[in-house]
Amino acid sequence: MNRLTLVLLFLAAGLALLVFNHDSGQTFGMANDDFGHLIYSLPILGLLSVGILAGRRGNGGEVLRNIAIWLLIALALVALYLYRDDARNVAARMTAGLLPGTAVVVTTSEGQNEVVIHKTRGSHFQTNVRVNGQVIPMLVDTGASTVVLSYDDARAIGIDPGKLDFSVTVMTANGRAQAAPVRLEQISIGPIERKNIRAMVAEDGRLGESLLGMSFLSTLGSLQMQTDELRLRN
Repeated sequence: MNRLTLVLLFLAAGLALLVFNHDSGQTFGMANDDFGHLIYSLPILGLLSVGILAGRRGNGGEVLRNIAIWLLIALALVALYLYRDDARNVAARMTAGLLPGTAVVVTTSEGQNEVVIHKTRGSHFQTNVRVNGQVIPMLVDTGASTVVLSYDDARAIGIDPGKLDFSVTVMTANGRAQAAPVRLEQISIGPIERKNIRAMVAEDGRLGESLLGMSFLSTLGSLQMQTDELRLRN
């Protein structure tokens, strides 16, 4: 194993330690920023030293070329660590844009997490929601006072509609319908989770897709609706 390979392994190990200890803020008793500076400074000094010694032996051109390549690799690794949050957010936004309806988690400039949902082709905010442990697609509907499950989705998450009392009249896209009040043990989108949420189950055939209504949305820290994206904060 040559010296340059050892340098790369050293940098990779240092980067892994920084990522692993990111939340604690320290690595081997040093602040992560100081440890990061040390990680990329030592290999640079080492490579320069090797280049000087090799140059005295007559093959300085090739060594300097190799040093330049490995320095670029070292700088790329350092940049990846320093801008890891920005890179993660860009990747998340690309995922949301390429797969409309996919809820992605981004980190704001204040260090808080937000769930971002992009509009689907039908100009709706639709996303997969985990309800009572099962994942179902739902439309975000700020006009719905409660979460409303379709008859089929209610069955999919373990509710027996045959035991419900469809005594409440609600308005759906198909007009008036009867619905049954229920309590959902758990609803989550990404890291945002709520328990014991009030909801309704629409009668069979009256609701094509479940609605994520205000009984869940009103519990959020913030809800920002923009032209093509919806941002939810815990």
